[in-house]
Amino acid sequence: MPDSVRFGVVDPIPLAVVHRRARRSELSIVVPRDCGLVWNVVRTQAVRAGRHVAVYHNGNIDLEVGVEVAGDFQDQGEVVRSSTPSGPAAFATHLGPYSSLGATHDTIRAWCKSQGHQLTGRNWEIYGHWQREWNVDPSGIRTDVFYEISRRDHSAGDDVIGDGA
Repeated sequence: MPDSVRFGVVDPIPLAVVHRRARRSELSIVVPRDCGLVWNVVRTQAVRAGRHVAVYHNGNIDLEVGVEVAGDFQDQGEVVRSSTPSGPAAFATHLGPYSSLGATHDTIRAWCKSQGHQLTGRNWEIYGHWQREWNVDPSGIRTDVFYEISRRDHSAGDDVIGDGA
């Protein structure tokens, strides 16, 4: 279940990613597989890396899958530099199995509609570092879910949210 939806201005987080297009039914395979692929490339460059990330660009599910990076990552083959979107966003933390993430997405979209916020179509998920106890009890699995909001919709004075890495 999601915690409460929040609104703020988010900073971009540097990423190393691969670009993909996937069907919704393929995401549970594509995202972990490609996070691992990117992680292996980042490791060969001895770049400090953080959490896994998936950035969804549109309803066709054009996405970027990868990891947060801190340092001088160099593009290597299909693994390239990118970043999460920056600017106004609505976001919530989902605690629980990935199979129930849809409820958090629904909650954020409903909240945005109720507040009159216009979504751009881009959203992203940042996955918490895996904990062994989640293999037995997935209720603590943490995923931060973000939705980009149109800049026309942004008003001054909102909170600035850092990368939290």
